[in-house]
Amino acid sequence: MTLTALTALVSHWRSNRLQFFAMIAGLALATALWSGVQAINAEARASYDAAAATLGEGQFDQLLPRSGDWIDQSTYVALRRAGWQVSPVLEGRLRTEDDRVRIVGLDPLTAPGAIAPVGMQEGANLGDFLTRGVLFAAPDVAEALESAVSQRVIPDPSVAPGVALTDIGVAQGLLEAEGQLSRLIVARVQPMGLPDIATVAPGLVLQPAQDAGANRLTDSFHLNLTAFGLLSFAVGIFIVHGTISLAFEQRRAMVRTLRALGVPLNILIALMIAELVVFALVAGGIGVALGYVIAAVLLPNVAATLQGLYGATVAGTLQLRPEWWLSGLAIAVLGTGLAASGALWKIARMPLLSSARPRAWAVASGDTAVRLGLVAGLLFLIGAGIAIWGSGLTLGFALLACLLIGAALILPLILRGAVTLADGLAQSAMWQWFWADTRQQVPGMSLALMALLLATAANVGVSTMVSSFRVTFVDFLDQRLAPELFIRIDDAAQSPDLEAYMVEYASEVLPLLSVETEIAGVPTDLFGVRVGPTYRENWLFLDETPNVWDRVARGEATVVSEQLARRADLWTGDRVTIAPDLTLPIAAIVADYGNPLGQALIAEPLFLDLYPDTVPLAFGLRSDDPAALRDRLTEDYGLPEAAITDQSRIKAFSIEVFERTFTVTGALNVLTLAVAAFAILMSLLTLASIRVPQLAPAWALGLTRRKLGQLELLRAVVLALVTTVLAIPLGLLLAWVLLSYVNVEAFGWKLPMYLFPGHYALLTLFALLAAALAALWPAIRLARTPPSDLLKVFANDR
Repeated sequence: MTLTALTALVSHWRSNRLQFFAMIAGLALATALWSGVQAINAEARASYDAAAATLGEGQFDQLLPRSGDWIDQSTYVALRRAGWQVSPVLEGRLRTEDDRVRIVGLDPLTAPGAIAPVGMQEGANLGDFLTRGVLFAAPDVAEALESAVSQRVIPDPSVAPGVALTDIGVAQGLLEAEGQLSRLIVARVQPMGLPDIATVAPGLVLQPAQDAGANRLTDSFHLNLTAFGLLSFAVGIFIVHGTISLAFEQRRAMVRTLRALGVPLNILIALMIAELVVFALVAGGIGVALGYVIAAVLLPNVAATLQGLYGATVAGTLQLRPEWWLSGLAIAVLGTGLAASGALWKIARMPLLSSARPRAWAVASGDTAVRLGLVAGLLFLIGAGIAIWGSGLTLGFALLACLLIGAALILPLILRGAVTLADGLAQSAMWQWFWADTRQQVPGMSLALMALLLATAANVGVSTMVSSFRVTFVDFLDQRLAPELFIRIDDAAQSPDLEAYMVEYASEVLPLLSVETEIAGVPTDLFGVRVGPTYRENWLFLDETPNVWDRVARGEATVVSEQLARRADLWTGDRVTIAPDLTLPIAAIVADYGNPLGQALIAEPLFLDLYPDTVPLAFGLRSDDPAALRDRLTEDYGLPEAAITDQSRIKAFSIEVFERTFTVTGALNVLTLAVAAFAILMSLLTLASIRVPQLAPAWALGLTRRKLGQLELLRAVVLALVTTVLAIPLGLLLAWVLLSYVNVEAFGWKLPMYLFPGHYALLTLFALLAAALAALWPAIRLARTPPSDLLKVFANDR
């Protein structure tokens, strides 16, 4: 009996192959986008873990040079002799044929135990590492290094991407940095009674262990990707829900017959669940394979994003990790169960003698739309509460969920209202029938239109955020890269003479004076600025008091970054302690996008009073003829070409990194909109079979099949137009939440919001085109419906 019942249930899919394709394809596409995003996230996190395990970054306090890039090896020796348990690290870039590899030199005899846990495989041992010059690197890096170094290179997957580890002596030779170190790692446990570091090594500054800034930034980036994956999955599940619901409605008569023949209800439900689980696993497997392809295509741009914005190195190759493909299969089964739960509940509660007529799934009562509208209203109230009283990144995404889900649920009610209004304005009988029939079709198309609403709103919201970010980013670069030339030197003794020479020939010289400190409990870069025309004319503030630069120049006030202001809960007019004996009022708040640290600016003379030993090793130069000034510095003064940077090149490079950064976002937007169009197509095709009884009377009254097909196409476009018009304000609200709430919680700064009407008009056109293309095939099929099929409608009791 069980096998016979299962055969009867499966026979439905054999006779409705289009429904079967819609369900499998919808679930596969949804799973593909989700698993692709999860694959990218898993690869990135594996790279972070490898970096942390390989280098111990952020786990230990470190000693860094107060000025310059190098620590003399004698300073390390002095600290060791004084009893300090420190370990030297040398870092630098080694050019290979294809790229530059980051070389990290360590001393395995003094490094803390968590540093560099390489496997020493393939017969390598500590003696090889110390004497023969062995390098350990990730497989792709090892291949690139073999032709660039004479030492033995051992591939080790546990080494961080883009890094090669070796003994510090070997690294000094490879990097041509004899007697030089980059930093010193301070062990957690130190002997008692040690002399002060400032006494033994006055040229070093202690940087406490901290990695929360970068981790918080990358976590927020991955949370954004995960949100996109969930949104895309939700759009795909709309297709599955619609298909499963229609299939269950069409099988109501079959279920009644099987139950009348003696098949127990629990057996029927179990068979249906088993059927759906098998379909979910098949579709999930296809989706995971597609997700692998999507992730492999997008991963290089994600790696560029994380490296360019956050300084986090991620491997550019994809590995098949169990955590993401298992999650893809799991969410496919879970999504299918969620989509089918309503239909299974109806089957479980259906009386044995329920009517055998296949109740049209597309004809839902207005009461359902009202109930959904009430749920949407509740979600909007919850969202308003979060916006007013909530804080935290998780609540930020909960707010987005309330907005998107609430908008999707209230859509059928709004569409019914719009169609009812149009029906009241109709003058002819044909148009009255058209609008009445459209109102009847709204429930059947509501899931597909919800998918279109979410996809279009996500496109509007994210594109507004990205475009606003781009406008702000370019303005920010214009502000920060105002000097035409940037000079960086390594020799502190050369600084005064070089500055005197540049003052003679440049229109303005801006020395870069900075120290790392802590202000109001926030790690901060403190800058001493030479107030002049560049700062007065190019710097824009988020908030300011009168005569900002005059007060700063007199040493009476400071300018702080938005990150510092928000984390310390300070704003303009508040006083902040810059140093133990110096407290200044905040004259202005400046944007410092992309920097996880705080920033504070004071006048150059005041800075030198606090830090008299600080010597500027970098300068910004203003000039009407930067090319001539560059030639003078290189030819007359003898400054190396490598020490001079053209700021315009930095700006061009930064914008290029930015464009690559949001390639992933753009690709996910396109994929989500494509899935929404597919949802409309599948809904119209599956509804076509039950539309014939409703259209046959109109045909019998004189409407041609061609006219009916045109009206079907028009109906889809009109509903898509109303949905898209509603999606635009929803998308703008989404952008506002991302810029003003999520961005502040994730990054510590708020972006201004700009509007781009031209883009919204183009997006509306694309959405309508997608809807029209999706409706074209069902409309053509309707126009070609044989008259005999239309006449058969009048031969039965429907």
